[in-house]
This record gives sequence, structure tokens and C-alpha cells, in this order.
Amino acid sequence: MTTERPVGIDELLERVRADLDRVGAKAAHDAARAGDVLLVDIRYAALRERDGLIPGALVVERNELEWRLDPRGSHRAPEATSHDLRVVVVCNEGYASSLAAVSLRQLGLHRATDLVGGFQAWRTAGLPVATTGS
Repeated sequence: MTTERPVGIDELLERVRADLDRVGAKAAHDAARAGDVLLVDIRYAALRERDGLIPGALVVERNELEWRLDPRGSHRAPEATSHDLRVVVVCNEGYASSLAAVSLRQLGLHRATDLVGGFQAWRTAGLPVATTGS
């Protein structure tokens, strides 16, 4: 049993983000173009269909993230090559991605982080967005 007091989501986010080197949209775009990061879009299908996709981002819905990005996992994505891989997780607004990045760090992906403001910040910054064709 734990003796820690319960925390709310705002406090939890503050705690987990203290250990993340979160990146802004422009920095994430530049790093992806240089091949220095793997952008991973964890938004659910309805949001991707509504708002579009970040070109080149790996789409992995949140409930599959750990299985797809674990370099030792039997269900890993081909892009999940190493625990040294720099992963930038993208959700819609930058909240769920912080928690997802911490989960990846617990798997040993020590360079995992997330995009400040999520996909909405990417789009607001005028960065490339592809339509889904729907």
C-alpha cells in the first residue's frame, strides 16, 4: 500500500512535465525534417479525419503506444529501433501526450517527450498538415 496522498490531474501533469524536455511546434518540425526525432501522433481517428495529419508522423493510437514503440516488443513498429530513439508524442492539445511520453520513458525510451500544445499548436504555427482524403 502507498502512503502518498492522492493528486489531481493538474498536479500530476506538473510533476511529469518537470522531467520532460517538451518541444514547441517549430522545433519539432525542424527536428523531424532533419531526421532527429520520430513524431508520433496518438490522436484518435475522428480528430485525424477532422483536422488532418502531420506529414511523416507515425500514427499510433494511444491504447497501442507502448506496444508499438517498445524496441524489444513483438508488436513494435519498424520505426521503434532503439531505446535511444528521440520520440515526440503529439496529441490534440498537449495534455495526454505528456502522460504518454512518461509511459514511454518507463519503457526505457529515455528521450521521449511531447509537443507543447499538441496538434493544435502545430496547425496554429502554420506548419504542414495533410488531409486524410475523407
